[in-house]
Amino acid sequence: MEAPGLELTLAVLTVGLILGGLANWQLRRPFDLRWPVVPWLAVQFVALAVVLIFGAHLISLLTGHTFGRNVN
Repeated sequence: MEAPGLELTLAVLTVGLILGGLANWQLRRPFDLRWPVVPWLAVQFVALAVVLIFGAHLISLLTGHTFGRNVN
């Protein structure tokens, strides 16, 4: 399986930031004005994980160095 390219990485980062911002906005609203039945804290956590993972992937794409252990 091939790793995602630069375009897909930027698209996923953008979607993660938008979903994280939406979840943060919903959590700051009063409880009776939030969109119902959506676990906003879980959405925010998953969006943060996606942004961190694809942010690291973007750095590795731009620098040419992979993250992880160096196994020689």
